Amino acid sequence: MDAKEREKSIDTANQPAIYMTILVGVIICVIGTFLRFAFDSTALSLVSWAILAIGTVICCKGVFKILDAK
Repeated sequence: MDAKEREKSIDTANQPAIYMTILVGVIICVIGTFLRFAFDSTALSLVSWAILAIGTVICCKGVFKILDAK
């Protein structure tokens, strides 16, 4: 990997949009975790697990965009 490719990779990995995606995913995960432990209801528990899973997928997409920066 030469210097120009490395610089392009660093620029791609440092895009603010990627980190905003991760931040949104973390916020969604926190909401899902709060709902999971805040109330004692089977339906709310299932919804909170779904919200947590969605947040996890969003975070992973952001991380993989950083790792895939070539």
